[in-house]
Amino acid sequence: MDFPQPISSNPSIRWVSSFEELQTTPFQGSVNALCWQRELKGDFEEVVRCLGAREGILALDEALLRGLPLSESGRLAVEMMVEDLQRLRDLGRGPELNCIHAYPRDDEPIGVRTDVYSFHADSATVEADTFLCTYHGAPSEGIRNEEVIRHVDEPKIRAELLELYGGEDGEGFLEFLSENCFDLHYAPLPGAKPYSFGLANLWRIAVQYPGCEVPPCVHRAPETAPGDTARLLLIS
Repeated sequence: MDFPQPISSNPSIRWVSSFEELQTTPFQGSVNALCWQRELKGDFEEVVRCLGAREGILALDEALLRGLPLSESGRLAVEMMVEDLQRLRDLGRGPELNCIHAYPRDDEPIGVRTDVYSFHADSATVEADTFLCTYHGAPSEGIRNEEVIRHVDEPKIRAELLELYGGEDGEGFLEFLSENCFDLHYAPLPGAKPYSFGLANLWRIAVQYPGCEVPPCVHRAPETAPGDTARLLLIS
């Protein structure tokens, strides 16, 4: 698979120039991702160094961040993140800001790998969307819907999941796929070109829910190697 292509070349993305436009622009047609492309001031790397986390996921809040012994540039980075947190809270959202060294993995996946390193779609039972921004580290990746196939639609994998289910391919099997999130994970097709969400950009992406008029935005956490710098990620 090729390295993620520049986000500017993807027709599934619509560019906006403000937070207000990001939150109010509807998803339409093939567009299932909105991006407020930005350059943020501040030393986000210093924030990561000062946090000192070495593994897993560290949840961050304003009190923790503002209590770090940072330079003026590091404090500016903190204010950039806090401002985004407040923007989303003002919308009634519950944003999370994390310092991420690694997510849990499906070391021995049953049927389909369902960790966040797999291409997947977010889902909800009511109308919803997802905001996210990578401030430091490897950015999230997306892929066009035309370039993926659901794992459950691959004949070999579907047969394996049917065997795991122990029944026939019907309503009960579909519920089994949904309950285990198997139906939310995708495989890239040959020649697929994932794209990078980039650093500092604030995204709003489409979620799979009943009645949604656009396909969900398929995305994943980037693969990282031991020793790679931690990510600073905002998600809501």
